[in-house]
Amino acid sequence: MGSARRRRRLLRTVLCALCLGAFVAALLTDLSARAGLRHQRSLLASAEARLGASEGVARGTLATFSSTLDERNLLDESVAQGAAQVASTGQTLNTASQSAFFATVHANEIHTCLGGVQGALGQIAASNTQGAATALAGVSATCLDLSGGSTSGLVYPFDFPDPFVLRVGSTYWGYATNSAAGNIQIITSSDLANWTTVGNALPALPSWAQPGATWAPSVIQLGATFVLYYAAATAASGTSCISVATASAPQGPFVDNSSAPLICQSGLGGSIDPSPFVDASGNPYLTWKSNGAGGQPATIWVQPLSASGTQLAGFEATPLLTPSQAWENGVVEAPSMFVVQGQYFLFYSGNNWDSADYAIGWAACQGPLGPCTKPSGTPLLASGPAFAGPGGPALFTDPSGRILMAFHAWAPGAVGYPNSRDLYVRPLTFPFGVPTVGPAS
Repeated sequence: MGSARRRRRLLRTVLCALCLGAFVAALLTDLSARAGLRHQRSLLASAEARLGASEGVARGTLATFSSTLDERNLLDESVAQGAAQVASTGQTLNTASQSAFFATVHANEIHTCLGGVQGALGQIAASNTQGAATALAGVSATCLDLSGGSTSGLVYPFDFPDPFVLRVGSTYWGYATNSAAGNIQIITSSDLANWTTVGNALPALPSWAQPGATWAPSVIQLGATFVLYYAAATAASGTSCISVATASAPQGPFVDNSSAPLICQSGLGGSIDPSPFVDASGNPYLTWKSNGAGGQPATIWVQPLSASGTQLAGFEATPLLTPSQAWENGVVEAPSMFVVQGQYFLFYSGNNWDSADYAIGWAACQGPLGPCTKPSGTPLLASGPAFAGPGGPALFTDPSGRILMAFHAWAPGAVGYPNSRDLYVRPLTFPFGVPTVGPAS
């Protein structure tokens, strides 16, 4: 009997010891887990703090750029979009190590990109446009990566409005409205994906032109000469007019020694957006837009050019297009005529350039002088998830004959001045004679 009681006491002692051991083990495990959790939370808090600091720097720098750039419109809203992507992605991270990695890598990219833009601003302040171009060229790839890459067709992540692309051999030259690089900014590429900032294609303006008010350039090669057309405001009245300059190389420098504009329809509100093309017989033409005034609507015009391209030929200009569809909102501009297997197509922009309603339309023309009709009642390319307010179409081909369209667009949520209009390139096909914009290559 006593032996049985001893065995029971021993069993209870063993069981208590086991329970105590299990409790101690559980307690130690819990304490270890709590310590690990506190460490994880500490890492996460540190990463989030670094991420917040980098975003604060980006926002502060961008705000400074907004007030500093004024009419130069250099601010790259795609960089701000990159910072927003950092914020939104950072919120979805579920581990401290991922947060720390993301914050470190992208904060470095933001600082590199913004540092290059800041350097360009400093060069602008010192009146060194070539230095500004060099600064932007050095960070173009990083800024493009922050902007989401070229999956939507984005190829140049800085302000490049009213673009025109000229291919010379296997090299592409892009021209756009004045910005960081001076009167006419120019970039170059060998693959359409990576662009290098060259500088100012038009270093000096003619005496009649107002400084700081040049836009919508386009270039045609006629023999060994490259002819540049661009819009400028007159110094005397501020009227928008079109002029012409020449160079022996696509990068210029282009020289304009004119004493007066080439085209200046002052009675029609002025002339802008020149764009040359060559017809199926090899003859050069120029299309452009009159702003509209005195009861006359905005109108797209065409007129033959002389063999040199520096003078208008023919008796008078021929109207091609006026606003007639609701989506255009009374505006047609930025023409680009292109010939596909003998069929003439006129591409153009419609609506307010400073809004997400801006879009690209098209018309079919019977010849270089028209008449032109609009087969579709809707735009060819309008705002979407990847970009807003596309406009300024310019068509060209690659060495294989593939047809491509360059255009500018705003970043979604960053529409209107002083935000940037970045450069996009998308392929065009013409199934059954109808232009169709393809996905980015």
